[in-house]
Amino acid sequence: MKKLSSILIVDDNRSVLSALQLLLKPVFDRILTLNSPVTLPSVLRQEPWQVLLLDMNFGAGINNGGEGLYWLHEVKRICPTLPVVLFTAYADIDLAVKGIKEGAADFVVKPWDNQRLIDTLTTAAQPKQQALPRPETPLMYWGESRAMQNLRKLVEKVAPTDANILITGENGTGKEMLARELHALSGRREREMVTVDMGALTPSLFESELFGHVRGAFTDAHTDRPGKFEAANHSTLFMDEIGNLPYPLQAKLLTALQRRNVVRVGSNTPIPVDIRLICATNRNLPLMVDRGEFREDLLYRINTIHLEIPPLRERPEDILPLARLFTARFGKQYGRPDLTLNTEAEEILLHHPWKGNIRELEHTIEKAIIISDGTDITPQAFHLQAPPRTATDSPSATTLEEMEIQMIRQAMDTCSGNLSAVAAQLGISRQTLYNKMKKYGL
Repeated sequence: MKKLSSILIVDDNRSVLSALQLLLKPVFDRILTLNSPVTLPSVLRQEPWQVLLLDMNFGAGINNGGEGLYWLHEVKRICPTLPVVLFTAYADIDLAVKGIKEGAADFVVKPWDNQRLIDTLTTAAQPKQQALPRPETPLMYWGESRAMQNLRKLVEKVAPTDANILITGENGTGKEMLARELHALSGRREREMVTVDMGALTPSLFESELFGHVRGAFTDAHTDRPGKFEAANHSTLFMDEIGNLPYPLQAKLLTALQRRNVVRVGSNTPIPVDIRLICATNRNLPLMVDRGEFREDLLYRINTIHLEIPPLRERPEDILPLARLFTARFGKQYGRPDLTLNTEAEEILLHHPWKGNIRELEHTIEKAIIISDGTDITPQAFHLQAPPRTATDSPSATTLEEMEIQMIRQAMDTCSGNLSAVAAQLGISRQTLYNKMKKYGL
């Protein structure tokens, strides 16, 4: 095999550096080792390198991998095209996966397998075509289940109309994807769909974000600015998490929808808008109406057509087709088009509860593609978590994040999904609660 030109290795363990020099001497013409990343920027600027092997942890007692990610970012800033292979302990695989998403070419786990290490470094060092970018919005996949086929027929009927549509379903079922499909099948598809996350809007920003403002309307209003309604004129306005809109703000939204015009903050001039409205929520809006948490007249206004997306666990015949679809997509994205799911892996996927629905399945397959060797994806590549425990189970959270997730879930069950009540019970602001729910996919 023809030798590769050069490799730069950064690891604070001198014994590891010595072992790597002996192992890689037949593979690379030039090997330079550093026992600290401090001089890494200057070394990178002195001469070109074909590949970098970068440890994830430096310094005694610091084993969170954060320093490794910092130096990965520095390397990509200085040498954007230099392939970086991360060196990490088995316990930090999730961190290495994060590193790959942030620009690393691959990773190797300590203690390493010699041939696996050589193969990984030589593959990373070879010139390759630029990876295909991930499409911003994947094409809608309807699946094989009767429920989804019935939904598809209804979508094809209502999409060409301007009827307001309410999409409901659990987190991760693909509500935004369905909204984009509706827009793509509508007469407004020539203009981009405008999306607004209603749960993230604070009361102070609500009118400015949705209706816009004029110069001088408030302290930081230096110029006139259109809101989401104006941006969506002659197009589709998608309001995600509509069920999280505070009750006092619902009247203002209803007024704009009824009058079909908006008034920018600081102005008295109504601006006509022509939008097609699609809303989505994972909450039970009729129940919220009964409890006085959601306006009944607003529900009628946004709910001309109701589309419910069933959870993945209720349509198991769609699990494997979706898994194969994601395998092909991420295999192409990460340069692993040969990867396939083996029989045992498919069996595991088929019987997993998928509390996070399609989003959980997608993330599971992406991670498996990244860490798998060979041409088969095995069950060991999934690292699937056990189903969440119920309130009657004994607590088993071992990290702060797990404890947070457990506490939020229990509070949501106790408060029947009322986010204001959940936030009050947890002693945090509603916005902080919403951010944590986004972070954990709740």
